[in-house]
Amino acid sequence: FKKKIDFLRVNGKLINCPICGHDKFWKRRTLMNTSLLTFFGFDWANRESLNFICDECGHILWFLEK
Repeated sequence: FKKKIDFLRVNGKLINCPICGHDKFWKRRTLMNTSLLTFFGFDWANRESLNFICDECGHILWFLEK
């Protein structure tokens, strides 16, 4: 699923798109598949990342949650 957000803040800092400077993003989660876990059918065990997609140019910012 994707959810539109009004602004992106990381560690208290407002983030604009590094490509076009736009400040509106879509938020989604993505599995970071590895070939080993995929080979054995354990895709569900892969780590998940948080993505923010620029609403203007489509550039994707990737973040791993700690």
